Amino acid sequence: MVRSERLLCLLQALRRHRRPISGAVLARELGISIRTLYRDISTLQAQGADIEGEPGVGYVLRPGFMLPPLMFSQNELEALMLGFRWVSKLADESMIRAACDALAKISAVLPGDFRDELEHTALLVGPRVISDREIVDLEIVRAAIRREQKVRIIYVDGGGNTSERTIWPFALGYFQKTRILAAWCERKCDFRHFRTDRLLTLTKLRERYPRRRAAMLREWRDTQSETHEQPEA
Repeated sequence: MVRSERLLCLLQALRRHRRPISGAVLARELGISIRTLYRDISTLQAQGADIEGEPGVGYVLRPGFMLPPLMFSQNELEALMLGFRWVSKLADESMIRAACDALAKISAVLPGDFRDELEHTALLVGPRVISDREIVDLEIVRAAIRREQKVRIIYVDGGGNTSERTIWPFALGYFQKTRILAAWCERKCDFRHFRTDRLLTLTKLRERYPRRRAAMLREWRDTQSETHEQPEA
């Protein structure tokens, strides 16, 4: 293991433990000597990592230290590129632009050999099957989810029936042939799924919904594991 990758692994190990962890445990986990561990901790501290502790007591990494992209391992860079290629095949246009911008920022600060590895990785994603048929702007949907805001929609179901709803959106699913908005429906008093290409209008309301998104997502996942169903609106 080269030194830069070893330092990265040490940081990742410290991040996994929120409480002080002994040097002996860290050295054993990383497969290095205790002397090498102490030297690597000193190096990281000199680079700005807020690592507190001392031999015999244990070490803890305080929040806030950002890894420079050049310290990504080769596997991590391949995972990033695979994720970008997946987004470019399944996501909507605004999300694809965001992924391109993020990739450009990462690529700009990578050493030349790592940049070549990133751009020429052999991990591929299948052809794009989905087509962008949405009338509404999915960027507005994602913003409503992030801010936990209610939205008013006009929706047409598979039978051609049109309805107006006020919903609490908490998740947006990207699949090979469709995109699904998961939300709490005030009209049905239950979780419902809405195909985004069947949304005729979508208006973000100022009112926030009264529950936290994370709690709703957990409850929704529990209902899915119990029923194995995805009821549409």
